[in-house]
Amino acid sequence: MRLTHAPLRVSIGAYILNSGLGKRNLEGEAAAGMHGMAAGAMPQLKEFAPDRFAKLLSRGEIALGAALLVPFVPSLLAGAALTAFGAGLVQLYLKTPGMREGNSLKPSQAGIGLAKDVWLVGAGLTLMLDALPHRRARR
Repeated sequence: MRLTHAPLRVSIGAYILNSGLGKRNLEGEAAAGMHGMAAGAMPQLKEFAPDRFAKLLSRGEIALGAALLVPFVPSLLAGAALTAFGAGLVQLYLKTPGMREGNSLKPSQAGIGLAKDVWLVGAGLTLMLDALPHRRARR
């Protein structure tokens, strides 16, 4: 991990890790609500029971947060995982009714919480691109 990646990885990693830890014991109506929203945007998630989905999401967030925090995980790999996670949240925003105003990309009041997750995609792509080998142009 490059030192310049540390602020981005630590801040996002701690946030996602905390989110995953907070979902560890999620069950009942809370798990069903989260599962219902996710399954509405991604129908293949209907195959999972709500409690199982919540546990898998929790474990996934914990794993992603930890991968961002530990320096021996390459930024290319951590960035790819973060990009995929962020893309899933953006998909949730785009496909969930009521998150956007009309046919625009502009978030409704209810959609602001999800619309902001586009920064995760940007951060993941930044980590990936910056981790690629750089070649100086010859003069």
